[in-house]
Amino acid sequence: MGWQDRSAAQGADTGGARMQNGALCWRATGTGIEVLLITSRDTGRWVIPKGWPIAGLAPEAAAAQEAWEEAGVEGVMNPACLGRFGYHKVLSKTSHVPCAVAVYGLRVVHLAKKFPEVAMRQRVWFRPLDAAELVHEAELASLIAGFSPSLAGRLPPISG
Repeated sequence: MGWQDRSAAQGADTGGARMQNGALCWRATGTGIEVLLITSRDTGRWVIPKGWPIAGLAPEAAAAQEAWEEAGVEGVMNPACLGRFGYHKVLSKTSHVPCAVAVYGLRVVHLAKKFPEVAMRQRVWFRPLDAAELVHEAELASLIAGFSPSLAGRLPPISG
């Protein structure tokens, strides 16, 4: 059952889903690909950096901005959307809103030690299959499990 079906089953208005942009942060190592997960501020669940659209920024640029604020990530963003997943964002103890997140691949070049939400989150590198098992959203788990750098498209080489 997709997130739209779950929303309908729970009585939510699926036509009212709010869009967000997220970054699937990744790096290549000597043993393969790793993806970066962060903890959510409220529940401590493993998630990817994501947030609301930012006026004046393309969706992938907004995702890169969220990756900086939430995880201290600097890197090379691919403008091609890898896919989407849905979840319910809790706004308060009695209110939530269905969200649809467009996910963009971000090859990590640098992780900053200081960034806006450093005191609110943890960040850990995982192999894709391990990361997929840790996230709660089935569509996000599928995106992570099926990720490979070839899906991220042609990116410029890392300089320096």
